[in-house]
Amino acid sequence: MSENQNDNEQYDSHDLAVEEARPKLKQPSLYQVVLLNDDFTPMEFVVDILETIFNMERTRATQVMLEVHTKGKGVCGVFNYEIAETKVAQVMGIARQHQHPLLCTMEET
Repeated sequence: MSENQNDNEQYDSHDLAVEEARPKLKQPSLYQVVLLNDDFTPMEFVVDILETIFNMERTRATQVMLEVHTKGKGVCGVFNYEIAETKVAQVMGIARQHQHPLLCTMEET
């Protein structure tokens, strides 16, 4: 009798059920991209950022801009880490290019 047959008989005689363990998959963390209010960046510039980088329609972009203006910050969207990081970098780059002090951050949800 071969060694494999002997092993199989040993398991068969003890009625063991062997099932592969399925890996537990965790959903990736999500991050809110947030614009912070300042007293210098023009409102129209913020609306343009929301339209171009976050693909918002003008009405929604205006709502978010007003939230930033009145509440001090506004959520632009929720993304996985890499996309959120890219969006923050894009906003900061364009703001600096236009010499605006607009701040954009990301917060884990």
